[in-house]
Amino acid sequence: MNKHEADTRPLSPHLTIYRPQNTSILSILHRLTGIGLMVPSMAMVAWVLTIPMGPKYFELLVYFFSTIFGKFLLVLSLWGISYHTLTGIRHLVWDSGRGIELKWVNISSWFIIIGSILLSGLIIFLLEFS
Repeated sequence: MNKHEADTRPLSPHLTIYRPQNTSILSILHRLTGIGLMVPSMAMVAWVLTIPMGPKYFELLVYFFSTIFGKFLLVLSLWGISYHTLTGIRHLVWDSGRGIELKWVNISSWFIIIGSILLSGLIIFLLEFS
């Protein structure tokens, strides 16, 4: 191999030829939702802290979560909790040595994606119409 051919070869794994797998995408998303769940955690702490501060601050926070942006944040947080929980359960199943065949990995990946959306929707439906 001459020097020119060695210079033009891509590094491995190169982004232009690498196809991300379901497990890698879901793993990255699991980590991101874990980090993102700090936002609703801080919102819950702020909500609890406004109670002793008086009704003015409490009503301000309640008003924020009744806006479009606040509701979007709550729905996104609910989906993040649902997704993170389902992927955590899958990891516990994997730790027991079950479900690690490629067929079951792909099935469980789609179950997690669809299941997290349906679970979030079911919770919102039950809260809205109860």
